[in-house]
Amino acid sequence: MDFSTLNIWCWLIPIIIGLLCAYFGYLIGKGKSTTIDNSADLKLLEDKNAKLQTDLDACKGKLSAGTAKAGVSSKAAPSSSLTAAETGVPFNAAAAKAALGKMVKQDDLKIVEGIGPKISEMFGATGIKTWKALSDTSVAECQKVLDGGGNRYKVHDPASWPMQAKMAYEGKWAELAKWQDEHKHGKL
Repeated sequence: MDFSTLNIWCWLIPIIIGLLCAYFGYLIGKGKSTTIDNSADLKLLEDKNAKLQTDLDACKGKLSAGTAKAGVSSKAAPSSSLTAAETGVPFNAAAAKAALGKMVKQDDLKIVEGIGPKISEMFGATGIKTWKALSDTSVAECQKVLDGGGNRYKVHDPASWPMQAKMAYEGKWAELAKWQDEHKHGKL
């Protein structure tokens, strides 16, 4: 027996076995791996971001139009910040019905898109019972009220609720109806 031939086989056999084990280990490991698909969540967040950007652009447009009409600098309060009492606009059920196409009761939170009877009760339990109170509530506080209701209310987005309540409080029914129509009644 030749020692040079034996020496090659002593190296070649462990190398071949090592390569085979590595290949089979790779195949077994690849079969157990799972791919996490977050594309649906990403799409949902992109849609929400687009909606918020649209709302922001609309608000900026209203702000610049309001300051241009009033002839004041951009540092002054916009004319749309006046309350119903300051503008002398009392609740007008007929105007609300004409703009929205349904009967509206004063301070009925359900007029705000996204708020139904249960959510209205939840806000009432926290002391938010009027359009004025809701318009003065931050979005974060609205979210806290929803969170208090449990997982059932996670699908609701209160981002526009204070703004819609302010329009109702100020008697801006045509603006509210237009906003709700443009935003597909809260489902952008």
